[in-house]
Amino acid sequence: MSRWLCDALKSATLVLVLVLSLAGCGDSAKLEPLPVDATVLAFGDSLTSGVGVGVEQSYPAVLARELGLSVVNAGLPGEISADGRARLATMLEQHKPNLVLLCHGGNDFLRGLPLGETEKNLRYMVTQAQSYGVGVVLIGVPKLGIWGKTPDIYARIAEDFKIPLDDKTLGELETDPAMKSDPVHLNERGYQKLAEGITVLLKKSGAIAR
Repeated sequence: MSRWLCDALKSATLVLVLVLSLAGCGDSAKLEPLPVDATVLAFGDSLTSGVGVGVEQSYPAVLARELGLSVVNAGLPGEISADGRARLATMLEQHKPNLVLLCHGGNDFLRGLPLGETEKNLRYMVTQAQSYGVGVVLIGVPKLGIWGKTPDIYARIAEDFKIPLDDKTLGELETDPAMKSDPVHLNERGYQKLAEGITVLLKKSGAIAR
């Protein structure tokens, strides 16, 4: 085997290892175990508030039942990330959570707002929560389309802040008509599946016992 080919194979192997490492960063990020009296703040827009179902079928309500913890539904329908950025501090002060589930950006995408601005706002919210000593889980929101692709901004943020990321579950649900109540929002089964996906991630991250 020529030296050129050996060098090429080594380079390709290194790139593959790096890609796989980055792809799993959100799954391997760790959180402090939640105490039994923990409060979880589910912060976001209509996908958090539970548009399309009753409040008891929203993903925060399902998650509260599954985890046996207090999960505050701080979802505000129609909110863009810039407004979420301005609202988060009040929610942190009011509820003093142990963990924030951040699911934001969908309305930015629907309005065609610049991805760079959405990323900046999400980074600010993560930084703000962490400044309060609060752990953060990031939930990636896909752009509407047949592939349900989640923008790369979520993976970059999760990698930079070393926080758990679920950038698959919503993408899969948003491309499955059986899981939706309208073109944007989930139905009861969809919100149940979202809560289940978050539960799996919380277990992987060490926030709750397996």
